[in-house]
Amino acid sequence: MTDGITDEIRQKSRRILMFADDIVMYCKSRGQVEESLKNDHNSLPIQTSDAEEDVQWSDDETTATATAPEFPEFTSAVLEAINALGGRVFPKLNWSAPRDANWIALNSSLQCCSLSDIFLLFKSSDFITHDLTQPFLHCSDQDSPDPVISYELVLRKWSELIPGGEFRCFVKENKLIAISQRDYTQYYQHILKQEEQISQAIQEFFSQHVQYNFLDEDFVFDVYRDSQGRVWLIDLNPFGEVTDSLLFSWDELMSGGETAYQQQEGPAFRYTTSEVTVQPSPCLSYRIPRDFVDLSTGEDAFKLVDFLKLKSQQEESEEEENPTQ
Repeated sequence: MTDGITDEIRQKSRRILMFADDIVMYCKSRGQVEESLKNDHNSLPIQTSDAEEDVQWSDDETTATATAPEFPEFTSAVLEAINALGGRVFPKLNWSAPRDANWIALNSSLQCCSLSDIFLLFKSSDFITHDLTQPFLHCSDQDSPDPVISYELVLRKWSELIPGGEFRCFVKENKLIAISQRDYTQYYQHILKQEEQISQAIQEFFSQHVQYNFLDEDFVFDVYRDSQGRVWLIDLNPFGEVTDSLLFSWDELMSGGETAYQQQEGPAFRYTTSEVTVQPSPCLSYRIPRDFVDLSTGEDAFKLVDFLKLKSQQEESEEEENPTQ
């Protein structure tokens, strides 16, 4: 879809066309992530006691185990690609990246160094699950049969990007009608000071490298403006509700409205203008409470002790209210 856009403006990436049906099914499952490599454990003990009984921990060798599926060719291709890209990569599927699942990674990042890192993010992401199960949910021609999808794992060389340099651009009828700060939950003073320069740089980039080079007339693209003022293409997205409209609404973008392209003024440019308007990250709703993490991992011993005391007091209270007959 991006053949007309020059490789020089894209971050180096490698596509692996080996995302077979068995790998898709594995990513759809929500079970424990396992990687069958020589240096990794490939089995996990499963307790066989009844659901109503307390969990019994045992070292019994007869405990049932669940063995992870093996994908030797795919594993080799992924590891080769990761090494070729410097040992650290950013993973995504055809459309989405697992941005809603970074909370589950040990480094709280989408940076991956192994196939197990990738699987952990993919299997924990609602965005990825949507792409695998309902990719055409918001399409206008839902009555048409869904096309056969060849899923691709896209690995990009990891780069440390400053969130304040990322912008989302909306194109309608091959005209750049709107630009939004990507990380709109934070206030970046440099955007306020450099509003005109940023907008001009993105418009020049669009006209020189992107305009008329995409198959559709309506689309969304993400860019990064570095400290030298250079603009880099990060990603391309569908023009519609499946893509986050950030500081705009899709009603505005679809109808034109106040974001309509004006030749003398250029695209509408929105960004967070002060710290007063800072908002929580929209991905927070996909996370689990920190207390649950602390309790499950035992990282906060005092919190665990408090929880056990509270549980004990609750049980004692229940016994007093309901004495044994």
